[in-house]
Order: sequence, then C-alpha cells, then structure tokens
Amino acid sequence: MSLSMTIFSMIAAWLAIAFAMLWGILRIARRHAPAVPVPVRRERTPLVPRHATA
Repeated sequence: MSLSMTIFSMIAAWLAIAFAMLWGILRIARRHAPAVPVPVRRERTPLVPRHATA
C-alpha cells in the first residue's frame, strides 16, 4: 500500500471513530435530558430613547 493511501486510511479511521464517539455522547445526552421544559424568558419592553436634558 502506498504512503498516501496509508495516511488516508488512518485519517478516515480516526474520523469514523470520532464521529461514532460524538454520536454516542449526543445520544446519551439526549436520553438523560430533563423532561421539564426550560422556562422561556419574558420579552422586555422596548427601550424608549431618552434625550439628554440641558
């Protein structure tokens, strides 16, 4: 096998392992996420521009 094919195979294998680990972590995180929805912040009233008084 040529050197370039060996390097490509190593990088491809590394990427496959990295994506598999990422998928596993995301799967576990989704499974253990709290069932209670996160409260939504209330919208703030828009600020009225105030002019400096002299």
